[in-house]
Amino acid sequence: MTSFATWIVQMLAANGVDTVFGIPGVHTVELYRGLAGSSIRHVTARHEQGAGFMADGYARVSGRPGVCFIITGPGLTNIATAMGQAYGDSIPMLVISTVNPAGSMGSGAGHLHELPDQRQLMTQVSAFSHTVLTIDEFPTVLARAFAIFASARPRPVHIEIPVDLLPVDASRLGPARTLPVPDRPAAAESALAAAAKECARASRPLIIAGGGATAAADAILTLAERLDAPVLMTTNARGTLAQDHPLALPIWPGGDVGASVIAAADLILAIGTELGPTDFEDRLANHRELTGRLVRCDIDPEQTVRGRLPDLAVVADARDFAERLAERIERRKAGDGALRTAKARAAVSNSLLRKQRACLNLLDLLRDSANNAVIVGDSTQPAYAGCLAFGASAPSQFFSSATGYGTLGYALPAAVGARLGRQTDGPVFALVGDGGLQFSLAEMGTAVEAQADIVMILWNNRGYGEIKSYMEGAAITPLGVDIHTPDFRLLAKGYGWGHMTADDPAAMAAAVTAALASRRPTVIEIDEATYVAAFERAAPQLEETAQAGS
Repeated sequence: MTSFATWIVQMLAANGVDTVFGIPGVHTVELYRGLAGSSIRHVTARHEQGAGFMADGYARVSGRPGVCFIITGPGLTNIATAMGQAYGDSIPMLVISTVNPAGSMGSGAGHLHELPDQRQLMTQVSAFSHTVLTIDEFPTVLARAFAIFASARPRPVHIEIPVDLLPVDASRLGPARTLPVPDRPAAAESALAAAAKECARASRPLIIAGGGATAAADAILTLAERLDAPVLMTTNARGTLAQDHPLALPIWPGGDVGASVIAAADLILAIGTELGPTDFEDRLANHRELTGRLVRCDIDPEQTVRGRLPDLAVVADARDFAERLAERIERRKAGDGALRTAKARAAVSNSLLRKQRACLNLLDLLRDSANNAVIVGDSTQPAYAGCLAFGASAPSQFFSSATGYGTLGYALPAAVGARLGRQTDGPVFALVGDGGLQFSLAEMGTAVEAQADIVMILWNNRGYGEIKSYMEGAAITPLGVDIHTPDFRLLAKGYGWGHMTADDPAAMAAAVTAALASRRPTVIEIDEATYVAAFERAAPQLEETAQAGS
């Protein structure tokens, strides 16, 4: 006999799942009976929110859905925040949970882990949430999930299974098999023809790439070079063009410079982006004086008409659209695309504050420390600076929780997931503040257990520094932001991590080299005030060195 729980595990393995994140509990142990001895690796988080963030980081770097096994009730309420972040950033995540048996489900009688209707709770943070009432419906529900991950806007999916179904004989379902998935939507010929005409008329085209365009990076590069168009990359799209490409514009679209670049364009090709408020500060929607034409391409039909209405809406996979549009366009002679890009980047650089410059120098150092370095940011000051002007070398090599849903505690567990999901060699850095780290500190234990040799860059300002600055700027007496700061050196030792400090950029470079050579999880702790002051003293020499290198 093959139990339903074991069959579920076999189906996941047959469809490419190699890692599951979770915490076993009395309501999920039957799933673990099937997991033991399978080809799937289980990673035990210390909190279900951490499991969700790990699945998120895993999905971003691997391109495959992150999968979690979660218990009824508190397991789901704990993971909801991580699902909310993944929902906002369009990250594929499969959450398989249990629920109380039919008859006691939502009864109000007080069964263990009971919620009135946990599926309805999950609908707020998922593409869909489904309660499996018979084992025969599970293959179809799982196929729906993988269809969304493969060919629609990839958001979390929640499937809940009554605990009394897990031990049921699933022999009638047959052997585990690969599920069919539909192709991603292709652009209509009429839409491509209309887009090509818009391109032919434009003299100052601009491409805006969002997180939905990262898998189309090479196609967007070709399109940009044929159009001689700068590529303005939102935070989740950094690396679509490498930071040193003359058409790469990795700047915050919502700032004054980003808004002026958009306003100066006579054609905007917005590919795989929400054009959302956390990236654009509502400027695109409110700039009624914009005269440029707007062509939006998105895999989600509704998204093409949210915010500023386009002149042309194209429902298609980003790669299909960019590749086939580029084929219809003759390569232009080099125009002012590179010049527009260089001027915008210089303007942003000149507008940066001292602390932002120090943070961006730190990010550059991490990116250049090794090939294929991935930087995972929390909602912390260096990550905010990265959103302003940091350029990554390739897609999915810089991402953070600082936009969209904007949660804290993301970087450490997401970096663990990213390290486990990597398909290439290269380090993974977790960029986190001392306040945010204390949201998910316990996942340091998961990193050791999973042999995830990440390097944590701990930006220590002894509190919630960004909120404190905001309160002071708004003439509000800072309250609740100066929190107790633990001895992170002792915590690192207790969890089996290495620990170093870095008071200036030179010390940081040496510490990163040593941490990567150690091949163990390591914390590099930075005292914010000391580091920023040291950077300011060293800035002229650093700029001279950078100019010599370029």
